[in-house]
Amino acid sequence: MNQKFFAVLLLSVALGAMAFAPFKKGIVRVYLIGDSTVADYSDYDGEDYLNKRYPIMGWGQVFQPFLVKDSLAKVKHLINGDSVLLLDKARGGRSTRTFFEEGRWAQVYKDLQKNDVVMIQFGHNDAAVDKPERYVTVQGYKEFLRLYVNQTREKGGIPVLLTPVARNYPWKDGKIGNVHGEYPQAVKDVAKELNVLLIDLQQLSMESFSAKGQEYVTNTYFMNLPAGQYKNYPEGQKDNTHFLPAGAKEVARLVFEGMKSLK
Repeated sequence: MNQKFFAVLLLSVALGAMAFAPFKKGIVRVYLIGDSTVADYSDYDGEDYLNKRYPIMGWGQVFQPFLVKDSLAKVKHLINGDSVLLLDKARGGRSTRTFFEEGRWAQVYKDLQKNDVVMIQFGHNDAAVDKPERYVTVQGYKEFLRLYVNQTREKGGIPVLLTPVARNYPWKDGKIGNVHGEYPQAVKDVAKELNVLLIDLQQLSMESFSAKGQEYVTNTYFMNLPAGQYKNYPEGQKDNTHFLPAGAKEVARLVFEGMKSLK
């Protein structure tokens, strides 16, 4: 067998193998931008998470397991790939304005590529009228949401707007109500105006939490900690905004359910 014939044979075998190999669509990058309820505290500016912040978790911290190969078939209308690289850029205390002013959006925008998905969930800090360093009026909130949407589209990315997740109040007659005022509706307005995909996370979370009941949600989903239970919070804590692991996982599940229903 001469060398030329052997080379042709090897090439034929290789091409045949490629023909039967599964087609790789590639990796789709999913960016999360938002506040503490979205953030990944295990990768938080070099902090020692286990010895400083645990058990607090944002839903983005436990979102990757919902984006594995078997699950991606359920959201192929949004994520056209066989794997996902999740990039959680959310940070605590940020509003739409401060996230932009600190250059955090600039870093995301610089790296954005075609078909990247950008999931945008702000509102908790925008609505904090008593904290002027982060407060944004409803009109300003809409303008920054428009900016994130339009600049994502400039790069060929896919923006997804989310209304802010519910806090653990106010409870009335066994149900959680809206604590975010006009901000959830502002998200819906921008989504309609710009024809943007929308997940009404506030409504999904209010329904989920109300179904579980106030006592369960307070003790299982939110950072209401008795003294001495966690070394990072020796005196305990009363926090009805930030999530325990179980709460973060439930909200992540709700976000994925919302993604499945997008058209």
